[in-house]
Amino acid sequence: MGWIPEGRRVEVKIGVQHVARELIIESSQTPEEIESAVSTALKGDDGVLALADERGRKLLVPAGRLAYVEIGEQVERRVGFGAM
Repeated sequence: MGWIPEGRRVEVKIGVQHVARELIIESSQTPEEIESAVSTALKGDDGVLALADERGRKLLVPAGRLAYVEIGEQVERRVGFGAM
């Protein structure tokens, strides 16, 4: 896994077929790692997209059900009164 400086996160939005709401996670993985995981999952017949959020929880989505994956830019999380 690539290294992202502390406080840097990537927002990932995943659309799932026949589901009205999208899945949104913040990941400490790099955009390149996420793109690679999506590509790998889509190559297999029974592929599964597996991503981890910033708290270490895993998100598993069958690749055949993916509608889209939007990978946001790395953003720095602001903490405290300066975040306003």
